[in-house]
Amino acid sequence: MPSNLDRQQQPAWLVWAALLVIYLVWGSTYLAIRVAVATMPPLLTAGVRFFVAGLIILAIVGLRRGLTGLRVTRTELVGAGIVGAGLVAGGNGLVMLAERDVPSALAALIIASVPLWVVVLRTATGQRVARGALAGVLIGFVGVAVLVLPAGLSGAGHALGLFLLVAAAASWASGSFLSQRLRLPADLLLSTALQMTTGGLLVAIVGLLVGEGTKFDVAAFAPESLVAVAYLLVFGSLLAFTAYSWLLQNAPISQVATYAYVNPVVAVILGWAILAEEITPVMLAGAVLIVASVAVVVRHEAASRSGSSREASSLPTAAQAEGA
Repeated sequence: MPSNLDRQQQPAWLVWAALLVIYLVWGSTYLAIRVAVATMPPLLTAGVRFFVAGLIILAIVGLRRGLTGLRVTRTELVGAGIVGAGLVAGGNGLVMLAERDVPSALAALIIASVPLWVVVLRTATGQRVARGALAGVLIGFVGVAVLVLPAGLSGAGHALGLFLLVAAAASWASGSFLSQRLRLPADLLLSTALQMTTGGLLVAIVGLLVGEGTKFDVAAFAPESLVAVAYLLVFGSLLAFTAYSWLLQNAPISQVATYAYVNPVVAVILGWAILAEEITPVMLAGAVLIVASVAVVVRHEAASRSGSSREASSLPTAAQAEGA
């Protein structure tokens, strides 16, 4: 991994250009998902998208490093599969299901609580967590409650969809938590590719088991839904991943981690501007609480890990960092 000195030598404009890519692209994935699931089966769509993206990354690794660069142990493959199940199948798959009924902006705000769930898991397993981070977690979950309870009770959002989003956030956090405890391929590209392919295959199988295969009618897919899926594949899974991987090696962890609280803000603005989604006072209150709490948690976590040899691995891989 490059040293801190190496990172400081990178042009500031290049770092900010890469940050802008993950801010805008990953912030826009919630809107793209909302458009995609309007006419496409959510689980099969998620499965195909991640499976294909994973295969493309595997091909890139193979072309760059040869077949030896694709070698993994059985333990590493199992580890990647478990993490992929939490991130892609449980995380993204549930978001795809939920956004059939829940606005993209609301989905993005609830999913923004993922770092809070990670802190909960760390605390539950006996790890020491800074008091400031714990305070941030409490504030953030108050924000989640502000969004979920009024929306579910008033009918502004379907209760099942809101529950699926909370479950998706917990699943994403579990995948992130386990990624630090299971043996995974050391190569970031290879590890993420295996997480995408295994997770994508799993969520596609689930989609077939629940009967989505019988509803897979290409003629019924709206052109805008197909464009949205292509955007998620090319920009969300490939372009933004490349920018994110480069940032992990060339920018301070505290700067890279800002995507965690910028992405939901971008998602809310895009949902309002493009899909005419309503931004209510309740949503604004919940957004402020969640985004502020995530900022506090991320800063405390980055500070506690600065100087660590595992600094880069304290952030999610693209399969989980990508809000959807």
